[in-house]
Amino acid sequence: MNLPLVRPNLDSPTDLSSEATRDIAAALRALLADVFAIYLKTKNFHWHMSGPHFRDYHLMLDEQSDQIFGMTDPIAERARKIGGSTLHSIGHIARTQRILDNDADYVDPQDMLAELRSDNQQLTSELRRVHELCDAFGDVATASLIENWIDDAERRVWFLNEAGQGGHNSRGA
Repeated sequence: MNLPLVRPNLDSPTDLSSEATRDIAAALRALLADVFAIYLKTKNFHWHMSGPHFRDYHLMLDEQSDQIFGMTDPIAERARKIGGSTLHSIGHIARTQRILDNDADYVDPQDMLAELRSDNQQLTSELRRVHELCDAFGDVATASLIENWIDDAERRVWFLNEAGQGGHNSRGA
């Protein structure tokens, strides 16, 4: 679905080229959809956690979901600051997200942690890709925000790996 950059009455002045605005805003929309998807999955698993490590996992996922949700407004506002548009609805998120939903009635706690670890790794890769795009267009402000989000996502991966794998490296080492 190709949306216009932004309606003329919502245009924001920027020194970035129209190509940069178009491409970076599109990348930020996709990133925002992924962030909403991983936020809701993290809350889903937080709400449906069970088992002997319930309290620890429940609290960790609550903390992680708060951190993930905290990314949403800065991503959307950055797209608007550079003259682009952002997401409009849950349907728009569903059409744009690359992080897969999990609607299963029951997911084993270890599988929850492994899935979220994988999702956060995927998010890290997407963040790096958007950072490279920003670098190509000289958008240092967006790149700077993304650097912090990469660090946060890597921390979530680390915690999920340690909690879910008992300290074993997920690469089989």
